Amino acid sequence: MFTQSEENYLKAIFHLQQASEGGVSTSGISENLETKAASVTEMVKRLAEKELVNYQKYYGVQLTDAGKKQALAVIRKHRLWETFLVDRLSFNWDEVHEVAEQLEHIQSTKLVEELDRFLGRPEYDPHGDPIPDAEGNMPEIPTKRLIQLQKGERGICKGFNDTSSSFLQFLAKLNIGLGTQFEVTHIESFDNSMTVSVDNQEILLSKMATDNIYIEEVSV
Repeated sequence: MFTQSEENYLKAIFHLQQASEGGVSTSGISENLETKAASVTEMVKRLAEKELVNYQKYYGVQLTDAGKKQALAVIRKHRLWETFLVDRLSFNWDEVHEVAEQLEHIQSTKLVEELDRFLGRPEYDPHGDPIPDAEGNMPEIPTKRLIQLQKGERGICKGFNDTSSSFLQFLAKLNIGLGTQFEVTHIESFDNSMTVSVDNQEILLSKMATDNIYIEEVSV
């Protein structure tokens, strides 16, 4: 049995590890969880005692196999609940993260399995993030971003690097979501802002926006 705090740390370390090649710094964990460095050090030591992480000063923190398994179990619950809230309870996609943060700590394995079955065993959540299966396996996600396309090239929206409420609300105003097809019609050399055609409508997107949209390239 794990505490809610332990699960939050394991999940944070997993996400930070995905974005780095080596160990995760305690300062990075502190910033991610918005908590004091002393609290992070204390928790990392506790997780190390439970053999959930390996920690060496100056080399950072890394999840053990057991720690990764538990982190993926929490992520699985989080993304299944997000899917349930959007698909079955008609929540908006920018509303579900905080609710799922609470629901992800439910410990019932049977409930999670039944939720997965009820939803038809989805592979991706409403934001395009892959949902781990019961064994921790995940489908791959596209790594190419809209910003990498050239004028005249096309792509289909497959997910988002930024899943904050503000960014999702911004996209919703532009009717951009999973499955939206873009065609790049102009790239501004001054600031790399991009004009894209969506359903025959021209939309201007900043470099920040295009750098946060994952796409699958489509042959023209």
